[in-house]
Amino acid sequence: MPPTVFTGVKPDAVIAREEIFGPVLAVMKVRDLDEAFALANSADYALTGGLFSRSPVALERARREFFVGNLYLNRGITGAIVERQPFGGFKMSGGGTKAGGRDYLQNFMFPQAVAENTLRRGFTPPEED
Repeated sequence: MPPTVFTGVKPDAVIAREEIFGPVLAVMKVRDLDEAFALANSADYALTGGLFSRSPVALERARREFFVGNLYLNRGITGAIVERQPFGGFKMSGGGTKAGGRDYLQNFMFPQAVAENTLRRGFTPPEED
């Protein structure tokens, strides 16, 4: 489908509640920033969010209260910069290490933790050379 903007979207609409990858934008009207954060944070998905504001107070609130994997302030919310802005979600949008992040390559390794109770069979020190 072509890029589409849906206006007048109700908070319980599928397009407002689901993670939809496509050139679509769901616009919902809220009374204030309190309602905006409450609505956004109530979603099961939290990949990316953004806020445009000239108010330093509003931007700081977004940092503290807007729970998304990638938060963009006063810029577009697409196009994370490789090696500078690791990309990954929160809640049902993903978890763990973000793509492009410091620990990203560890996702492709085989992590193994080994625990052994040496008291059960006793401990024999290795032979010395």
